Amino acid sequence: MRSTTLCFPIQGKPAQQILLGMKKTGFGRGKYNGFGGKLEVGEMPLVGAVRELAEECGIVAEEADLRPAGELQFIFPANPELNHDVHLYVLHKWQGEPQEMQEMKPVWFDVAEIPYAEMWADDCYWLPAVLKGKKVNGKVVFSDNNEDVDGITIRTE
Repeated sequence: MRSTTLCFPIQGKPAQQILLGMKKTGFGRGKYNGFGGKLEVGEMPLVGAVRELAEECGIVAEEADLRPAGELQFIFPANPELNHDVHLYVLHKWQGEPQEMQEMKPVWFDVAEIPYAEMWADDCYWLPAVLKGKKVNGKVVFSDNNEDVDGITIRTE
């Protein structure tokens, strides 16, 4: 199973706005998501999260400013090569303004208006807890269409 990162830049405490990216290419194309991706060989999750933020939306973050928000496993029984675990982070402090890059188009949303219908089907089960400052851990099993959730187990701290 490959390891990945997912980071959500947030404004306000409690969270008032969240930066999501519209995926323009590859896996997840046409969906809003946080910023992240596969870890490079030997790369630690915090390092990968900082790298992915710069690559996908042009913002510069310090590792110390990323707050761990949990870990999830995503299982795709119909396509096991898509299975991955994800290290979740939230970020309240960064440098630079988000900008559209080749892979993602960043958009700010009020927390009350997050476009869950245009995101991965599991996000509505765990992202609200993350936005309330909780850590989530769990496993999501997707249906054979690689879109719908077939099973989910989420624990919050």
